[in-house]
Amino acid sequence: MKHRMVFSILMSLVLSILMTCWVTWINLGWGPDFINKWMAAFQLAWPAAAFIAFLLGPFIQGTTQRIVKIIS
Repeated sequence: MKHRMVFSILMSLVLSILMTCWVTWINLGWGPDFINKWMAAFQLAWPAAAFIAFLLGPFIQGTTQRIVKIIS
């Protein structure tokens, strides 16, 4: 359980940082308020991403194992 929690937090952190940066840049471009808009998006995205990663992690892991078994 501890491993799952830490993994969910770290994976969601990295993905949220990268994805909110990308989507903010795509939508707004690189302007003087880019960092503020990016951080606002990140603050909303990270908690949601962490919760979703923790909640759906076991399902995704099981699905991955089934897919790998089929294609191997």
